[in-house]
Amino acid sequence: MKGFHERNDSLNCSSKASIDSSPTPGTGSEPGPNDSKFSKTSLWSNFFASAFSVFDTYSESSSSSACEKKSSFSKTNGWTAAVKRVVSGGSMRRIHERVLGPSKIGISSSTSDIWLLGLCYKISQESSGDVDATSALAAFKQDFSSRILMTYRKGFDAIGETKITSDASWGCMLRSSQMLVAQALLFHRLGRSWRKPSQKPFDLAYIEILHQFGDSEASAFSIHNLVEAGKNYGLAAGSWVGPYAMCRSWESLARSKREENDLECQLLPMAVYVVSGDEDGERGGAPVVCIEDASRHCFEFSRHQADWTPILLLVPLVLGLDKVNPRYIPSLQATFTFPQCLGILGGKPGASTYIVGVQEENVFYLDPHDVQPVVNLSSDNLEADTSSYHCDIIRYIPLDSLDPSLAIGFFCRDKDDFDDFCFRASKLADESNGAPLFTVAQTHSVFKPINHGDTMADAGGDRMDDSIGVLPTGDVDGNSHEDDWQLL
Repeated sequence: MKGFHERNDSLNCSSKASIDSSPTPGTGSEPGPNDSKFSKTSLWSNFFASAFSVFDTYSESSSSSACEKKSSFSKTNGWTAAVKRVVSGGSMRRIHERVLGPSKIGISSSTSDIWLLGLCYKISQESSGDVDATSALAAFKQDFSSRILMTYRKGFDAIGETKITSDASWGCMLRSSQMLVAQALLFHRLGRSWRKPSQKPFDLAYIEILHQFGDSEASAFSIHNLVEAGKNYGLAAGSWVGPYAMCRSWESLARSKREENDLECQLLPMAVYVVSGDEDGERGGAPVVCIEDASRHCFEFSRHQADWTPILLLVPLVLGLDKVNPRYIPSLQATFTFPQCLGILGGKPGASTYIVGVQEENVFYLDPHDVQPVVNLSSDNLEADTSSYHCDIIRYIPLDSLDPSLAIGFFCRDKDDFDDFCFRASKLADESNGAPLFTVAQTHSVFKPINHGDTMADAGGDRMDDSIGVLPTGDVDGNSHEDDWQLL
């Protein structure tokens, strides 16, 4: 992790090591032409989201208009139908790429290590003739293509009382979050080493996971149920949503499903903890992973039967105003080295993706912006066609071009795994030069700096002292940088 911080100055000052020569948003503090690019992309993305979300409503009202008004609507309806064909076809990605900028495909010419959800793939300097490097590259591609992909779908049952049967143009954040949670379930049920088999029959657990993300109310983690669970946080069919509301919606959905099923039959067999600035999530500054809160979530999930259970940590962040503050980039890179890493919900303004890996200043991601026909798999069909849930095309974008509003996920399978996460997170905060992504505390009431060397006691040693508190968020000169944060 320290290496990422040591390269921070070179990352901020270099002209980028990517083979792509297209301009990317600047990372400096002075305004420039790139600053206006973000506002333009946000306007365009908001335009498409709002325009596409009312097609069904508008079409219905147009068809019921009086006969004498038909001629005045004919041209408009023709334009609407044309755009709807674009939305429901494979051209949706091209719209996003034109508005938000093109992504890059493949792997850059860099020979630096690639980190993918906690695993390192070493691409050596002699990669052109090095058998080990070639093998590592092939292993990386297999790992990447084994990650579950969720994309826009069309033709599913209408969501709630609406007439919306596709999430094209507005559901990318929901799809990105489904990918992250699906990865947590893969971690839990099949392990990090699992790869999609090349031949059928598939693993039952794998098919059951995909079934839970089907596009109908019968599937526990469908877009239908997510929208319903997130109503209190602004989720609505046809509207775009941000990372914080998305994390809270998953917390709400997990709670409702937990209440519907016995402990032995939990569809999401883990506690869900949304990490925020304080217990109410209303204070600015670095979010705090409170160990007592994590323990409480596990205790409640187990219905007071166990002190610890598997736990999903969701950390929504806002790392700047119109772009990611360069101070946070080394820490973002370092999170991919955590064995507990589930990746990042984020992307460019108004276009969410699921970010799963990093190589130097570039991040690899799975993109939900393809419209595919609806697929609802049976939970016991081991011969099912699952090709639409995976992608062999590797895409990457510069890390500093991400929208500053994002969320990081981590999965800890037991108490030892959580202790290891706390150790790594505390060490990362210590090395952040006063700009931690988040901090670790034992309780909410104490604010002494944490010592990362104390967060992992030996098996025979004492437990962590209750005096452990929150890390200061100022820099080495004592200056606070909470002005870079927005309220979550």
